[in-house]
Amino acid sequence: MTDPSPDTPAVETTGLHKIYPGVDGPPKEALKSVDLSVRPGSVFGLLGPNGAGKSTLINILAGLVVKTSGSARILGWDIEQDMRQARTSIGIVPQELNLDAFFSPREVMELQAGFYGVPKRERRTMEILTALGLDDKADVYARSLSGGMRRRLLVAKALVHAPPVVILDEPTAGVDVELRQSLWDYMKELNDAGTTILLTTHYLEEAEAMCDEIAIINHGEVIAQDTTPALLARLDRKEAHITVDRDIDTLPGGLSGPGVDAEIKSPRELLIRFPPSQVHMGTLLDAVKKAGLEIADLSTRDTDLEEIFVALTSSSGDGLPPRRDGDRQAGSIEKSRSGPTP
Repeated sequence: MTDPSPDTPAVETTGLHKIYPGVDGPPKEALKSVDLSVRPGSVFGLLGPNGAGKSTLINILAGLVVKTSGSARILGWDIEQDMRQARTSIGIVPQELNLDAFFSPREVMELQAGFYGVPKRERRTMEILTALGLDDKADVYARSLSGGMRRRLLVAKALVHAPPVVILDEPTAGVDVELRQSLWDYMKELNDAGTTILLTTHYLEEAEAMCDEIAIINHGEVIAQDTTPALLARLDRKEAHITVDRDIDTLPGGLSGPGVDAEIKSPRELLIRFPPSQVHMGTLLDAVKKAGLEIADLSTRDTDLEEIFVALTSSSGDGLPPRRDGDRQAGSIEKSRSGPTP
C-alpha cells in the first residue's frame, strides 16, 4: 500500500470480533462486530464501564491480542498485512506501569528509540522528558519515581518515534491535578501539531473537555458514536434554578408542558427541568412573573456527558432518543465520574 491520503481514517475497525476461549466456562465474547472510524487530527474518546471491551480493542490495535475476525487499520495500514507500518504509526500508553525499575528515564527512552530504529541524531529524549516535567529525573532509577511520574514516563516512552497516532489508555489514573493539567497541555500541543489522540478514560469531565468525538462501548458493542456537542444534545434536558423575591409554598401556574418537571427546592427557590427543544425558557420565566414573583437570581445547567453515559449504559436509557439504527441500550453499570476538568 502507498502512503495514506490526508482523509484516510487515523484508526478504523470494521466488524471487529474477539472471543476469548473459556477456561472454566463458556467462551467470552469481548468484542462484537465493532465498527469505528477516527478522524485524523482529532481527539477521540472511547468510553465505557470496566469490562466493556476498551482494553481489548486497544490491545488488538497494539498487536498484543489477536482478533478473532474483522479488520483494523492504522492510517490505512492493516494491522496484520501491513504490520510494520501499522506498529510504527502508533504510540501506546497502557494502563499498566510496565517499566524496568532499574532503568533511568533517559535509558528507557533511548532503549525504546532503539527498538523503533530511531537514529541517535534524531532522538528527542530530553525534549520529551522536559515537556513532561521529567528532565530533573532523567538519570534516577525508575523505581524512585512517584506513580504520577511513572505514568508520565509511559507517555514519554510512547512518543519516542513521533507516531502520528497516540493511544492513551487511562493516562491520568492516579495522577494529581497539577500533573494531569501539564500532561493535557502537552497532549493539546501534540494535537495542534496534527497528532491524532485516541483516549480511554473514566473521568467524564475530562473526556467532555478534551474530545472532539466520542464513542461509547458496552458489553463489546459500540452503542453510540458522535461528535461531543451532538452527543450532548441527544439528551434533551436542561435545568433552571430560579430564586424569587419572597417565600412560596405552591408552584406558580403555567409551569407545565411536555416533559416539564417543576418543584420547590426551598421557600424561595424553584427547580425546573425541561426539554429545551419543546419548551422555551422565556415561557417558564413568564409563568413565574405572572404569579406576581420577581426573579432575584437565575442559573441554568445543561446536559453533561455523565448523564449521557448513564442513560446509554443503563437498562432503560430513559430520555435518550436513538441517534441511528445501530445504537442499542445496554446493561446497567456503576457511575464512573470522578476527577476534575483538565
